[in-house]
Amino acid sequence: MDRRSFIALGGTALLQSGIKLEAQQAAKPALPPRKHQGKPNILMIMADQLRFDCVGAYGNKVVHTPHLDRIAREGIRFQNAYSCTPSCTPARSALLTGLGPWRNGMLGYSDMSKKSYPFEKASALAAAGYHTTTIGRNHYNPINNSHGYEHIISDEHSPMWFGADNKPQPLQERCDYESWFWAQMPDKDPYATGLGWNDRTSKPYLYPEELHPTHWMGTTAVRFLEQYDRTEPFFLKVSFIRPHCPYDPPERIFKMYEDKPLPEAQVGDWAVRYEPRSDKSDALWHGKLSKEEIRNSRQGYYASITHVDEQVGRMVAALEARGMLENTFIVFFSDHGDMLGDQNLWRKSYAYESSAHIPMLVRPAAGMQTGHAGRTITNPVEIRDLLPTFLDVAEAPIPAHIEGKSMLQLARGKSDDWREYIDLEHNVCYGVTNHWNGLTDGKWKYIFHAYDGEEQLFHLQADPHELHNLAASPEHAKTLELWRARLVAHLAERGENWVKDGKLQVRKQGTMFSPNFPDQHA
Repeated sequence: MDRRSFIALGGTALLQSGIKLEAQQAAKPALPPRKHQGKPNILMIMADQLRFDCVGAYGNKVVHTPHLDRIAREGIRFQNAYSCTPSCTPARSALLTGLGPWRNGMLGYSDMSKKSYPFEKASALAAAGYHTTTIGRNHYNPINNSHGYEHIISDEHSPMWFGADNKPQPLQERCDYESWFWAQMPDKDPYATGLGWNDRTSKPYLYPEELHPTHWMGTTAVRFLEQYDRTEPFFLKVSFIRPHCPYDPPERIFKMYEDKPLPEAQVGDWAVRYEPRSDKSDALWHGKLSKEEIRNSRQGYYASITHVDEQVGRMVAALEARGMLENTFIVFFSDHGDMLGDQNLWRKSYAYESSAHIPMLVRPAAGMQTGHAGRTITNPVEIRDLLPTFLDVAEAPIPAHIEGKSMLQLARGKSDDWREYIDLEHNVCYGVTNHWNGLTDGKWKYIFHAYDGEEQLFHLQADPHELHNLAASPEHAKTLELWRARLVAHLAERGENWVKDGKLQVRKQGTMFSPNFPDQHA
């Protein structure tokens, strides 16, 4: 929407006062350059639902991500990073605890634990001497549950959740972004695009882009960096909701991709089962759509990524302006990917690359002895590795119970005891058949579908889009046996519902929580 249309909606005074306030705040001078304070600052930037192959540094020639590409160029790109349980809350539980799904207790998508775990990221870093702040999405339950953070500035915006009767239920809490938006525009709907939280359709944001939650979050993070003047180093988490739907980027960025040759959906010879639509809504989880419909989804998605990238650039510029860049450890990653019609699937929670494979970019602080810039590391890493990495940066001990490993170990060339492969899984989601366990080393992937026992084997090096299932191929029988045995060994501790007499068990019913979940819903 242009300025004239916006004013026609009755927002003249609000827009003028909002822009004046923005200008005043933006014009406020930053504090002077900050002297080196010993331990590096830690800036953790997180996107929601960003697949690994939609960042320029991972080989995408269409998407415009110069600032993320800079982090990779000046740091380290982890080629085989995965989200072990690829949906929002279980991925964040791994981030919170440094534990895989069985140990943190979340095997699928549900509310995160209201109770604290014995050892959590923010409180551990506070104990190591850091001031901890989070800006954006946490997905905590309730949203003001701090889980150890000293300061929370939240963007959990979603005006409605849907109850068992599929009718909207008003939220009892308001996040900080919503409060800010209504302070600027008291009579307007921040969700006026009408796009749902899992819709595959896209359209430009209706209001001036300064009001967009992605821009608000970037501005809030920049102000934190410009004004930070505490004696201790900071741990700052900046967690964007985009490019998770709604795909509603500013119009100027949406138009950037109008004529771009966006990649078409990749569909394997096994994925015909997902051609029928799961339902008639725009929030379908499977269905073969037209090239035009898929392109519309991808246009809004790509533009949303570029919008996030711009905010990353603003943060890096703020660090540079204050002389803090070289004493700040930066990591960028996402909680999971987005199928965007690949394999006739939509959204997330699947074992396939578009859903489970994530970007992981690290820019070490100066003097960390992590080798030359622009390196690529191929060892499999996962979100559970972030907490031990931060503890390593903070020169704090890593407790023995933590399952993740410090990625600085790989950066320093110490890979002898690194894992060969990483476990993947997701409890029932969307439909009873979407329920699986798997393993991957970035070269091969094995998937066991728990509902009916179907197996899939993909040679990712030769078939990166997982177009050909090799599980029934006689020439790959030994490889299948090897990966099946590895999954048997991984799941054996869970009991006979999972492994019996050395064989993987079909599980018609899902298991959302393990006995390790603090809220004891198991």
